Amino acid sequence: MVLFAARIGRSQLLSLRIEEDEMGGLIPLGDASRRPLRKPAVTILLIVVNSLVFFMELSGGDAFVARWSAIPAQIMSGHQWITLLTSMFMHGSWMHIIGNMIFLWAFGPEIEDAMGRGRYLVFYLAGGLVAMFAQVAVNAGSTIPNLGASGAIAAVMGAFLVTYPRDRIRALLFIFIFFQVTFIPAALLIGFWFLTQLFNAGSIASVQTGGVAYLAHVGGFIFGAVTARLFEDRRRLALQRDLG
Repeated sequence: MVLFAARIGRSQLLSLRIEEDEMGGLIPLGDASRRPLRKPAVTILLIVVNSLVFFMELSGGDAFVARWSAIPAQIMSGHQWITLLTSMFMHGSWMHIIGNMIFLWAFGPEIEDAMGRGRYLVFYLAGGLVAMFAQVAVNAGSTIPNLGASGAIAAVMGAFLVTYPRDRIRALLFIFIFFQVTFIPAALLIGFWFLTQLFNAGSIASVQTGGVAYLAHVGGFIFGAVTARLFEDRRRLALQRDLG
């Protein structure tokens, strides 16, 4: 894992623990096996909100990040609990938000369609809260700001694995300057992603100086996989099967 200091605003550097998604040379583009029955309005709304908050970060600088990101020591002392929610919509860099929104767009529409808009929104927010708290809890004394949407997105990916394990994911494979669109089974792609997060979480759990919040990914993913069936709309899934 590469540890770094990310610049937010125009002043000093802040060490951040970022929920950053990386698939190496593989970028998921979407589900090639099905299309949502309805326009993914909530997924689009989430992307818009994340984007707006990111521009607020750029405008507000370090003070905005310090105010609204989740700082474990503060939360575990009973303060600033609202930041468990607000930090879910914040990002540390352009690459961070672009990567997260690509993953959300790749997996979110189908899960929104399976759950319905209201349930999907509750599921997304709950997954993000669980993921952020998992990261905060294991670094209870840390003063490093935690931020990022990928805990919630990991929950969506966990739900996708449970709901559509046999679907094929259209993905962009790139090696240096060579690009190719390929199709990968969802169970293989998401399963491999989760194993890498689990391995990295175990190998860097003691690191306190910033970096990728792998434990948030693991926590969000497990929440999504375990609770997906509770949020699914059985009538919508039955309609999907009939139309398919």
